[in-house]
Amino acid sequence: MQFITRAWYEKKIWIWLLYPFSLLYSYLAKVRKKQYLTGKKPVWHAPVPVIIVGNISVGGSGKTPLAITLVERLQAAGYRPGIVSRGYGAATTNFPRAVSVHDNPIDVGDEPLLLAQRAGCPVVIDPDRVSAAKFLLEQFECDLLISDDGMQHYALGRDIEIAVVDSARGFGNKLCLPAGPLREPIERLNQVDFIVYNGGISDTVSVSDTQSFSMHLRACQFVALKDGQTIGFDQWQGAQKVHAVAGIGNPQRFFNTLRELGFDPVEHAFPDHHKFSLADFYDISHHSNSTDIPIFMTEKDAVKCDPDWLDNAWFLRVSAQLDEDFFVHLKSRLSTKN
Repeated sequence: MQFITRAWYEKKIWIWLLYPFSLLYSYLAKVRKKQYLTGKKPVWHAPVPVIIVGNISVGGSGKTPLAITLVERLQAAGYRPGIVSRGYGAATTNFPRAVSVHDNPIDVGDEPLLLAQRAGCPVVIDPDRVSAAKFLLEQFECDLLISDDGMQHYALGRDIEIAVVDSARGFGNKLCLPAGPLREPIERLNQVDFIVYNGGISDTVSVSDTQSFSMHLRACQFVALKDGQTIGFDQWQGAQKVHAVAGIGNPQRFFNTLRELGFDPVEHAFPDHHKFSLADFYDISHHSNSTDIPIFMTEKDAVKCDPDWLDNAWFLRVSAQLDEDFFVHLKSRLSTKN
Protein backbone atom coordinates (compact mmCIF):
# COMPACT_ATOMS: atom_id res chain seq x y z
CA MET A 1 0.00 0.00 0.00
CA GLN A 2 2.82 2.42 0.80
CA PHE A 3 4.30 1.71 -2.65
CA ILE A 4 1.02 2.71 -4.31
CA THR A 5 0.62 5.76 -2.06
CA ARG A 6 4.07 7.04 -3.04
CA ALA A 7 3.17 6.58 -6.70
CA TRP A 8 0.03 8.70 -6.25
CA TYR A 9 1.81 11.61 -4.65
CA GLU A 10 5.02 11.38 -6.64
CA LYS A 11 2.85 11.24 -9.79
CA LYS A 12 4.55 8.22 -11.29
CA ILE A 13 3.79 7.67 -14.96
CA TRP A 14 3.13 3.94 -14.63
CA ILE A 15 0.15 4.58 -12.34
CA TRP A 16 -1.81 5.67 -15.43
CA LEU A 17 -2.10 1.99 -16.32
CA LEU A 18 -4.83 1.93 -13.65
CA TYR A 19 -6.67 4.93 -15.11
CA PRO A 20 -9.47 2.88 -16.76
CA PHE A 21 -10.32 1.45 -13.34
CA SER A 22 -10.38 4.99 -11.91
CA LEU A 23 -12.92 6.02 -14.54
CA LEU A 24 -15.10 3.08 -13.53
CA TYR A 25 -14.68 3.89 -9.82
CA SER A 26 -15.57 7.55 -10.38
CA TYR A 27 -18.64 6.61 -12.43
CA LEU A 28 -19.90 4.17 -9.80
CA ALA A 29 -19.32 6.76 -7.04
CA LYS A 30 -21.44 9.30 -8.91
CA VAL A 31 -24.19 6.75 -9.58
CA ARG A 32 -24.26 5.69 -5.94
CA LYS A 33 -24.53 9.28 -4.73
CA LYS A 34 -27.30 10.04 -7.22
CA GLN A 35 -29.30 7.08 -5.90
CA TYR A 36 -29.42 8.72 -2.47
CA LEU A 37 -30.12 12.21 -3.83
CA THR A 38 -33.03 10.98 -5.96
CA GLY A 39 -34.57 8.81 -3.24
CA LYS A 40 -33.80 5.44 -4.83
CA LYS A 41 -31.86 4.66 -1.66
CA PRO A 42 -33.13 5.82 1.74
CA VAL A 43 -31.49 8.67 3.66
CA TRP A 44 -32.08 8.93 7.41
CA HIS A 45 -32.27 12.44 8.83
CA ALA A 46 -31.54 12.85 12.53
CA PRO A 47 -33.77 15.05 14.70
CA VAL A 48 -30.66 17.08 15.60
CA PRO A 49 -28.08 18.84 13.38
CA VAL A 50 -25.45 16.54 11.85
CA ILE A 51 -21.95 17.76 10.98
CA ILE A 52 -19.79 15.59 8.72
CA VAL A 53 -16.03 15.96 9.17
CA GLY A 54 -14.50 14.09 6.26
CA ASN A 55 -12.32 14.23 3.19
CA ILE A 56 -12.28 13.08 -0.41
CA SER A 57 -8.89 11.35 -0.25
CA VAL A 58 -7.70 8.23 1.52
CA GLY A 59 -5.35 8.51 4.46
CA GLY A 60 -5.08 10.98 7.30
CA SER A 61 -5.75 14.66 6.80
CA GLY A 62 -6.32 15.97 10.33
CA LYS A 63 -9.99 15.07 10.81
CA THR A 64 -9.56 13.74 14.35
CA PRO A 65 -7.94 16.85 15.92
CA LEU A 66 -10.50 19.00 14.12
CA ALA A 67 -13.35 16.91 15.52
CA ILE A 68 -11.92 17.30 19.03
CA THR A 69 -11.67 21.08 18.66
CA LEU A 70 -15.21 21.24 17.26
CA VAL A 71 -16.54 19.41 20.30
CA GLU A 72 -14.71 21.76 22.67
CA ARG A 73 -15.97 24.90 20.95
CA LEU A 74 -19.53 23.63 20.54
CA GLN A 75 -19.68 22.58 24.19
CA ALA A 76 -18.55 26.07 25.15
CA ALA A 77 -21.41 27.43 23.01
CA GLY A 78 -23.94 25.35 24.95
CA TYR A 79 -24.33 22.32 22.69
CA ARG A 80 -24.19 18.69 23.84
CA PRO A 81 -22.41 17.00 20.95
CA GLY A 82 -21.79 13.31 20.35
CA ILE A 83 -19.50 11.61 17.85
CA VAL A 84 -20.18 8.68 15.54
CA SER A 85 -17.35 6.85 13.83
CA ARG A 86 -16.87 3.80 11.65
CA GLY A 87 -14.39 2.35 14.13
CA TYR A 88 -11.79 1.51 11.52
CA GLY A 89 -9.66 -1.46 12.59
CA ALA A 90 -11.93 -2.36 15.54
CA ALA A 91 -11.92 -6.07 16.34
CA THR A 92 -15.35 -6.02 17.94
CA THR A 93 -18.34 -7.23 15.95
CA ASN A 94 -20.81 -6.01 18.56
CA PHE A 95 -22.18 -2.89 16.84
CA PRO A 96 -23.27 -0.28 17.63
CA ARG A 97 -20.89 0.18 20.55
CA ALA A 98 -20.28 3.11 22.88
CA VAL A 99 -16.56 3.70 23.39
CA SER A 100 -15.21 3.97 26.92
CA VAL A 101 -12.01 5.81 27.76
CA HIS A 102 -10.77 2.51 29.26
CA ASP A 103 -11.47 0.39 26.18
CA ASN A 104 -8.77 -1.59 24.42
CA PRO A 105 -7.85 0.10 21.12
CA ILE A 106 -7.78 -3.33 19.48
CA ASP A 107 -11.48 -3.67 20.28
CA VAL A 108 -12.68 -0.19 19.28
CA GLY A 109 -9.98 1.29 17.03
CA ASP A 110 -7.32 3.89 17.75
CA GLU A 111 -9.09 7.04 16.55
CA PRO A 112 -12.40 6.38 18.36
CA LEU A 113 -10.51 5.70 21.59
CA LEU A 114 -8.52 8.91 21.19
CA LEU A 115 -11.75 10.81 20.52
CA ALA A 116 -13.35 9.37 23.66
CA GLN A 117 -10.32 10.28 25.78
CA ARG A 118 -9.82 13.79 24.43
CA ALA A 119 -13.25 15.07 23.37
CA GLY A 120 -15.12 14.39 26.61
CA CYS A 121 -18.35 13.47 24.86
CA PRO A 122 -20.14 10.23 23.90
CA VAL A 123 -18.51 8.29 21.04
CA VAL A 124 -20.29 5.44 19.26
CA ILE A 125 -18.77 3.20 16.58
CA ASP A 126 -20.53 1.27 13.85
CA PRO A 127 -19.67 0.78 10.16
CA ASP A 128 -23.32 1.73 9.62
CA ARG A 129 -23.33 5.43 10.53
CA VAL A 130 -27.14 5.54 10.70
CA SER A 131 -27.17 2.73 13.26
CA ALA A 132 -24.47 4.53 15.26
CA ALA A 133 -26.38 7.82 15.18
CA LYS A 134 -29.66 6.26 16.28
CA PHE A 135 -27.96 4.40 19.13
CA LEU A 136 -26.14 7.52 20.30
CA LEU A 137 -29.35 9.56 20.41
CA GLU A 138 -31.18 6.76 22.24
CA GLN A 139 -28.49 6.30 24.89
CA PHE A 140 -27.18 9.83 25.42
CA GLU A 141 -28.64 13.32 25.73
CA CYS A 142 -27.03 14.87 22.66
CA ASP A 143 -28.43 17.73 20.63
CA LEU A 144 -25.82 17.65 17.86
CA LEU A 145 -23.97 14.86 16.04
CA ILE A 146 -20.48 14.94 14.55
CA SER A 147 -19.57 12.17 12.13
CA ASP A 148 -15.83 11.52 12.13
CA ASP A 149 -15.31 10.69 8.47
CA GLY A 150 -18.40 9.46 6.64
CA MET A 151 -18.55 12.05 3.87
CA GLN A 152 -19.25 9.21 1.43
CA HIS A 153 -21.78 7.52 3.78
CA TYR A 154 -24.81 9.14 2.16
CA ALA A 155 -27.37 7.06 4.05
CA LEU A 156 -26.78 9.48 6.95
CA GLY A 157 -28.37 12.82 6.18
CA ARG A 158 -26.22 15.82 6.95
CA ASP A 159 -26.74 19.51 7.63
CA ILE A 160 -23.14 20.67 7.35
CA GLU A 161 -20.18 19.11 5.53
CA ILE A 162 -16.61 20.04 6.44
CA ALA A 163 -13.94 18.67 4.11
CA VAL A 164 -10.42 18.49 5.53
CA VAL A 165 -7.46 18.74 3.14
CA ASP A 166 -3.84 17.98 3.97
CA SER A 167 -2.07 20.99 2.47
CA ALA A 168 1.31 19.25 2.55
CA ARG A 169 0.21 16.36 0.35
CA GLY A 170 -2.65 17.96 -1.55
CA PHE A 171 -4.51 15.64 -3.89
CA GLY A 172 -1.57 13.81 -5.45
CA ASN A 173 -2.25 13.17 -9.12
CA LYS A 174 -5.92 14.16 -8.61
CA LEU A 175 -7.17 10.79 -9.85
CA CYS A 176 -9.74 8.55 -8.19
CA LEU A 177 -8.91 5.15 -6.77
CA PRO A 178 -7.05 2.99 -7.65
CA ALA A 179 -4.90 5.21 -9.90
CA GLY A 180 -5.00 8.06 -7.38
CA PRO A 181 -5.89 8.85 -3.76
CA LEU A 182 -9.37 10.32 -4.30
CA ARG A 183 -12.53 8.65 -3.02
CA GLU A 184 -14.63 11.04 -5.08
CA PRO A 185 -13.80 13.38 -7.98
CA ILE A 186 -12.21 16.62 -6.88
CA GLU A 187 -15.31 18.55 -8.00
CA ARG A 188 -17.01 17.15 -4.89
CA LEU A 189 -15.37 19.96 -2.90
CA ASN A 190 -17.64 22.46 -4.66
CA GLN A 191 -20.60 20.90 -2.82
CA VAL A 192 -19.40 20.99 0.79
CA ASP A 193 -20.09 23.83 3.22
CA PHE A 194 -16.53 24.43 4.42
CA ILE A 195 -13.05 23.34 3.40
CA VAL A 196 -10.42 23.29 6.14
CA TYR A 197 -6.84 23.19 4.92
CA ASN A 198 -4.58 21.49 7.47
CA GLY A 199 -1.32 23.40 7.12
CA GLY A 200 -2.76 26.54 5.57
CA ILE A 201 -4.31 27.54 2.26
CA SER A 202 -2.01 27.77 -0.73
CA ASP A 203 -2.52 28.17 -4.48
CA THR A 204 -1.21 24.65 -5.03
CA VAL A 205 -4.06 22.99 -3.12
CA SER A 206 -6.95 25.46 -3.27
CA VAL A 207 -9.33 24.04 -5.86
CA SER A 208 -12.77 25.37 -4.92
CA ASP A 209 -14.65 28.59 -4.27
CA THR A 210 -16.26 26.97 -1.22
CA GLN A 211 -15.65 28.87 2.04
CA SER A 212 -12.11 27.88 3.00
CA PHE A 213 -10.20 28.23 6.25
CA SER A 214 -6.71 27.46 7.49
CA MET A 215 -6.00 25.00 10.28
CA HIS A 216 -2.69 24.42 12.00
CA LEU A 217 -1.87 21.70 14.48
CA ARG A 218 -0.23 23.42 17.43
CA ALA A 219 2.13 21.32 19.50
CA CYS A 220 1.09 21.67 23.15
CA GLN A 221 3.35 19.47 25.26
CA PHE A 222 4.96 16.07 25.59
CA VAL A 223 3.22 13.48 27.76
CA ALA A 224 5.00 10.47 29.25
CA LEU A 225 3.55 7.19 28.05
CA LYS A 226 4.33 5.52 31.37
CA ASP A 227 2.74 7.85 33.92
CA GLY A 228 1.17 10.83 32.12
CA GLN A 229 3.82 13.30 33.29
CA THR A 230 3.86 16.39 31.08
CA ILE A 231 6.87 18.37 30.01
CA GLY A 232 7.28 21.56 27.99
CA PHE A 233 9.45 21.92 24.94
CA ASP A 234 11.78 24.34 26.70
CA GLN A 235 12.73 21.59 29.17
CA TRP A 236 14.46 19.65 26.41
CA GLN A 237 17.92 21.04 25.92
CA GLY A 238 19.34 21.59 22.44
CA ALA A 239 18.64 19.76 19.20
CA GLN A 240 18.39 16.39 20.89
CA LYS A 241 18.39 13.19 18.89
CA VAL A 242 15.14 11.23 19.32
CA HIS A 243 13.43 8.22 17.84
CA ALA A 244 10.28 9.43 16.06
CA VAL A 245 7.52 6.84 15.66
CA ALA A 246 4.43 7.50 13.54
CA GLY A 247 1.76 5.13 12.28
CA ILE A 248 -0.49 7.78 10.73
CA GLY A 249 -1.61 8.73 7.23
CA ASN A 250 1.20 11.25 6.70
CA PRO A 251 4.11 10.39 9.05
CA GLN A 252 6.30 13.08 7.52
CA ARG A 253 4.13 15.79 9.04
CA PHE A 254 4.96 14.49 12.54
CA PHE A 255 8.67 14.22 11.75
CA ASN A 256 8.73 17.76 10.38
CA THR A 257 6.95 19.05 13.50
CA LEU A 258 9.68 17.58 15.69
CA ARG A 259 12.34 19.29 13.57
CA GLU A 260 10.50 22.59 13.90
CA LEU A 261 10.62 22.11 17.67
CA GLY A 262 14.41 21.73 17.51
CA PHE A 263 14.80 17.96 17.63
CA ASP A 264 16.85 15.65 15.42
CA PRO A 265 14.44 12.75 14.74
CA VAL A 266 15.44 9.29 13.60
CA GLU A 267 12.36 8.48 11.52
CA HIS A 268 10.37 5.27 12.01
CA ALA A 269 7.29 5.32 9.78
CA PHE A 270 4.64 2.62 10.16
CA PRO A 271 1.44 2.04 8.17
CA ASP A 272 -1.62 4.03 9.20
CA HIS A 273 -3.49 2.34 12.11
CA HIS A 274 -0.51 0.04 12.74
CA LYS A 275 -1.07 -2.29 15.71
CA PHE A 276 2.06 -1.75 17.77
CA SER A 277 3.76 -4.45 19.81
CA LEU A 278 6.67 -4.35 22.22
CA ALA A 279 8.80 -5.96 19.52
CA ASP A 280 8.45 -2.84 17.36
CA PHE A 281 10.14 -0.73 20.03
CA TYR A 282 12.71 -3.38 20.87
CA ASP A 283 13.85 -3.24 17.27
CA ILE A 284 14.01 0.55 17.40
CA SER A 285 15.96 0.98 20.63
CA HIS A 286 18.11 -2.16 20.92
CA HIS A 287 19.06 -2.90 17.36
CA SER A 288 20.34 0.65 17.00
CA ASN A 289 22.25 0.42 20.31
CA SER A 290 20.51 3.54 21.55
CA THR A 291 18.35 2.56 24.52
CA ASP A 292 18.96 5.95 26.16
CA ILE A 293 17.48 7.96 23.29
CA PRO A 294 13.86 9.00 24.00
CA ILE A 295 11.06 7.75 21.80
CA PHE A 296 8.52 10.30 20.59
CA MET A 297 5.23 9.29 19.01
CA THR A 298 1.87 10.71 18.06
CA GLU A 299 -1.03 10.60 20.49
CA LYS A 300 -2.98 8.34 18.14
CA ASP A 301 -0.14 5.83 18.28
CA ALA A 302 0.25 6.18 22.03
CA VAL A 303 -3.28 4.92 22.75
CA LYS A 304 -2.22 1.59 21.20
CA CYS A 305 0.85 1.16 23.41
CA ASP A 306 0.99 -0.37 26.89
CA PRO A 307 2.35 2.16 29.42
CA ASP A 308 4.54 -0.58 30.92
CA TRP A 309 6.37 -1.22 27.67
CA LEU A 310 8.72 1.76 27.76
CA ASP A 311 10.31 3.99 30.38
CA ASN A 312 11.47 6.78 28.08
CA ALA A 313 8.62 7.21 25.62
CA TRP A 314 6.56 10.36 25.12
CA PHE A 315 3.69 11.37 22.89
CA LEU A 316 3.13 14.81 21.44
CA ARG A 317 -0.22 16.34 22.29
CA VAL A 318 -1.50 18.73 19.63
CA SER A 319 -4.56 20.92 19.23
CA ALA A 320 -6.21 22.23 16.07
CA GLN A 321 -6.02 26.00 15.69
CA LEU A 322 -8.43 27.66 13.24
CA ASP A 323 -9.38 31.14 12.21
CA GLU A 324 -12.04 32.51 14.53
CA ASP A 325 -14.11 33.35 11.46
CA PHE A 326 -14.60 29.62 10.90
CA PHE A 327 -16.43 29.20 14.20
CA VAL A 328 -18.49 32.34 13.56
CA HIS A 329 -19.67 30.96 10.22
CA LEU A 330 -20.21 27.48 11.66
CA LYS A 331 -22.38 28.74 14.52
CA SER A 332 -24.30 30.94 12.12
CA ARG A 333 -25.00 27.96 9.88
CA LEU A 334 -26.05 25.85 12.87
CA SER A 335 -28.46 28.52 14.08
CA THR A 336 -30.45 28.06 10.90
CA LYS A 337 -30.70 24.30 11.47
CA ASN A 338 -32.31 24.44 14.94
